[in-house]
Amino acid sequence: MTPDRRDPGAEASALRGRGQFGRGAGAAAIGARLAASRLTRRIRSRLAPAERRDEVTLAADQRAAAQLTASLGQMKGALMKLGQLASFLDEGLPEPYRLALAQLQAAAPPMSAQTAARVVGSELGCPPDELFASWDPEPVAAASIGQVHRATRRDGRVVAVKVQYPGVAEAIRADLANTALLGRILPTVFPSLDPAVLVTELRDRIGEELDYRHEAANQQAFVDHYRGHPFIHIPAVHHDLTTPRVLTTDFVTGARFEEVVSWDRAERDLAGETLFRFVFRGIHRLGMFNGDPHPGNYLFGPGGQVTFLDFGLVKTFTPDEVQVFHEMIDTLVLQGDGDAYRRTLEGVGLLRRDPALATREVVAFFSHFHDLVMCPGPRTVSHDYASETVHRVLDTKSPVARDVDLPPMFVIVQRINLGLYALLARLEATADWRRIAEELWPMTDAPPATELGRAEQRWMGEREEP
Repeated sequence: MTPDRRDPGAEASALRGRGQFGRGAGAAAIGARLAASRLTRRIRSRLAPAERRDEVTLAADQRAAAQLTASLGQMKGALMKLGQLASFLDEGLPEPYRLALAQLQAAAPPMSAQTAARVVGSELGCPPDELFASWDPEPVAAASIGQVHRATRRDGRVVAVKVQYPGVAEAIRADLANTALLGRILPTVFPSLDPAVLVTELRDRIGEELDYRHEAANQQAFVDHYRGHPFIHIPAVHHDLTTPRVLTTDFVTGARFEEVVSWDRAERDLAGETLFRFVFRGIHRLGMFNGDPHPGNYLFGPGGQVTFLDFGLVKTFTPDEVQVFHEMIDTLVLQGDGDAYRRTLEGVGLLRRDPALATREVVAFFSHFHDLVMCPGPRTVSHDYASETVHRVLDTKSPVARDVDLPPMFVIVQRINLGLYALLARLEATADWRRIAEELWPMTDAPPATELGRAEQRWMGEREEP
């Protein structure tokens, strides 16, 4: 039953359903519909004339993909976030599924204006039309956990107010509790992935997004680190208007990713370089990784200007964990010592100790993930490279892959392989990634290799001045 858009409580009731059972029934229904679609697809394909089988199969895939996308979008929970992640995958995911799921990246069905106002009122003490000088009841963005409204504070500052969907916390917890049902759905979306790996990530990390105070603290850490940065911008947090279910930040504007992919090559290269710098500076210098790299989380400007949004899914690394990343780079990329690299992987639990596995096989398998920075010189991030990266992450047949485990520190980092490289490939971004990386690695601390690097060096010098 579709929620009544005129009833402010309808969305909350629909999301809560009948608790875990209600959510489980919804997840089971998705699985059943997908299974029925696959059966219908096989029957129709066999009955169709040989010359029409490809056409019939494509049409069936398109119907099933649209059905999956609509179901996940209405669920507004962990399953929708799963669909958003799936939209980045090329390897093993039929094209109709990938294209249909891509609709979940930037938008989701919004809650009603009355419901959003009610949540703001209950969280902040008075309704938005009394709290703010102006309040736009129409959301400017809607995603899996909340939607964003534009407002103006009484002092004239324009802000973005993210309002959490009523009942979404219960919905997500129910999704994550139904591990058996997730295990039935995940193989449809991630044909090669062990469901337990992704279920663990969802349970451990997505729960943190449900309290917007946690996201505000994450975002504030990035605001503090990047204050005054020449091309990386983080919207300021308005803590006085932030609660567990409402997050208020500066309102910012810029070009969306879909527009940027049509920009000229020089601008796309600069945008790609900024994304690369943000991710790896965060890991190696700040010890934090914003683990949700998808197109809806960026706003772009000319000259490599990027504003980063959404800090709900952030992994903070301990100094020892950051040191592991440094050792991996030092042993393989800088020294070319495969034996030492393997010992590092085994020591941290990423690779099981298997005497039958040759070190050259280990190096051949893992070196792909470092390939962009193995050698200096311009390199374009291609679709083939991004697809091969995904393939290796999801590979279950390689003798090396069978000995791979994912300790907690590495699970969320896979978003680089599943998300960042896909974005760089869509931009066809070209740069000397090795030279840029050497600026960011504390082991090398090399001089700037690009104009953006020189601007960043000046910013760092200004920060260090007394």
